[in-house]
Amino acid sequence: MSPEEMARYQRQMVLPEVGVAGQRRLKSSSVLIVGVGGLGTPAATYLAAAGVGRIGLVDGDTVERSNLQRQVLFAESHVGRLKADVVKARLSEVNPNIDAVSLPRRLDSTNALKIIRGFDVVVDATDNLPSRYLISDACLLAGKLDVYASAARFDGQASVFCAPDGPCYRCLHPRPPPPESVESCEEAGVLGVVPGLMGLVQAAQAINILLGTGSSLVGRLLVFSSQSSTFEELRIRKNPSCPACGQDPTVKRLVDYDEFCGTKAAAGRAFDIEPLELEASINRGERPILLDVREADEYDICHLKGARLIPLAQIPQRLNELDPDQAIVVYCHYGVRSVKATELLRNAGYRRAANLKGGIEAWRQQVDPEIPEY
Repeated sequence: MSPEEMARYQRQMVLPEVGVAGQRRLKSSSVLIVGVGGLGTPAATYLAAAGVGRIGLVDGDTVERSNLQRQVLFAESHVGRLKADVVKARLSEVNPNIDAVSLPRRLDSTNALKIIRGFDVVVDATDNLPSRYLISDACLLAGKLDVYASAARFDGQASVFCAPDGPCYRCLHPRPPPPESVESCEEAGVLGVVPGLMGLVQAAQAINILLGTGSSLVGRLLVFSSQSSTFEELRIRKNPSCPACGQDPTVKRLVDYDEFCGTKAAAGRAFDIEPLELEASINRGERPILLDVREADEYDICHLKGARLIPLAQIPQRLNELDPDQAIVVYCHYGVRSVKATELLRNAGYRRAANLKGGIEAWRQQVDPEIPEY
């Protein structure tokens, strides 16, 4: 290491568990971070600062203004730019001695194994079920550890999957839940510090693994609540019957994980209506009931002209307020809650109920940019 590096890492090298040898080990190591958002940006920052030699950054998204509340590597000037490229540049400023590799694409079953095999440890910083199953399966097939975390609302989780004697993600969640039952970060919301904290846990786990010191979260699920200010720990056992890591595994290759999780089917619902399609309908003089199923404070921020507010939780008790013979277009923020509401209505006999695909945010982007973004 250079004199500059010796000075940079001095506080860490005085730790007997690190020392000069450990610092050299970090320098010769590599970590792949899949998703450089709320979890990935703090993990990447601290791994770079610690001196991990090569950090891969997989993310095909661009920076949005709504990211800035929790993804603190990004600034207003970065909006619209590729996240992976921005983080690569920022990490080079944090530590010019490391090699940050921008991979601005979505990890999928066609590229996951090739990418993952090029790194020592994988940090799963994604926010969707297909990616979590994909990363876990790919890590098993490639013989890599999967450092996992998630965050939603005021809570977070973290673990380490795919160790030879430990469980994989499928052991924790054998089957994906129905896609309409899972709220995204956009729908459920998240306190910005929660993914920040869980991303730091991931960085600490990756460093422990690379150094071979301390104990990892293999077989343990760390659960954090910011509201109760508590950390709890749950044991996770390796499932002998797990199709991926059990005694007789059947998962021999990567599959289409959107199809596996049901998200592909959900994307093509027959009762969806596109924003431009709804606009054309209104311009033709048609007047469907516009049903807003968000909460009252969201409705106060913005809503479609003439929309009726009935929050999702209140719909079963207020069905009598709606005409089953009239066309109804249901919307929410991003189109998750409205799917549940539309299915509820259609099952109750409201056969002309439709879901505004993408919610009011899609309407803002495609039809009316004057609607406030939140």
